Amino acid sequence: MLGRAASSLYWMSRYMERAENMARLLDVGYRMSLTPGLDSGHREQWESTLQAAALSEPFFATHENATMPLIRNFMLFDENNPSSVRSCLLAARSNARAVRTAITTEMWESINGTWLEFSQVKPSSVTADELPRLLDWIKRNTAQFRGAMLNTILRDDGYSFLQLGVFNERADNTARILDVKYYVLLPRSELVGSDVDMQQWMMILRAASAHRSYRHVYRDRYKAWNIADFLILRKEMPRSLAHCYAWINSTMEDLEAFYGVRLDCHDLARKAHLQLRNGNMDVIFQQGLHEFLADFMQQNNALGTSIAKNYNFF
Repeated sequence: MLGRAASSLYWMSRYMERAENMARLLDVGYRMSLTPGLDSGHREQWESTLQAAALSEPFFATHENATMPLIRNFMLFDENNPSSVRSCLLAARSNARAVRTAITTEMWESINGTWLEFSQVKPSSVTADELPRLLDWIKRNTAQFRGAMLNTILRDDGYSFLQLGVFNERADNTARILDVKYYVLLPRSELVGSDVDMQQWMMILRAASAHRSYRHVYRDRYKAWNIADFLILRKEMPRSLAHCYAWINSTMEDLEAFYGVRLDCHDLARKAHLQLRNGNMDVIFQQGLHEFLADFMQQNNALGTSIAKNYNFF
């Protein structure tokens, strides 16, 4: 497969995943802004969403205040924000058009239909009350695309690049959702284990669509330690870091077998996979959850860069 085609497949699925993930991060900010018991002693919940999405610098380059309507519009509709939902859906559609003959009709119709419908949404119509409904719509439509992909496309090297795009982006997002907790609360010891603390951990689970499966696995009240373990090390959780890298490593092995060559990106993927497979929450919390997540996001980003270089995306 030509590097240009592989790049389009990778970025098509990655942009669709990112559109969903922007919706998930906004959902975290929205739910945390409704948390009772927060006062001016805590960082702004909406600003924490920008921090977690790595969008603070571009946002404050054009805005003075981090208000909910401004952040909502920036993350959903801003054409100058390459990570906004609008920009992601448009980029996914452009990449899909570039490889139209390499994807199925169902995949194209899902991407194209989602873009056409979203492009008709007026920012002024998305009030605070309407925001959850729009975020749910985004998540449903991106899930529909994944369903079309999984159920209709040939399992060849093109499928491998699609999967790499999904899980490279998903791993980044799960780490960012967890890292919201670092930005939301100032380091005040009385908050640890409080009702506010537990409510926010619960909302993080909901943003990852993991609250029901968490209760199925742990069968007790929400605990920070268990939630972090669930979203980092539990491979059976489909949005966990361990699950993402189990898929990435397996997909890399498929590409190695398909092309008959092992590249630097394969070694990076296996290293991260083994670190998560053999990981221990004692060590992670001793290191510091924020520090662990920051290191992981850097490592995950390096993998994406290596994939692009090794498979001639440029």
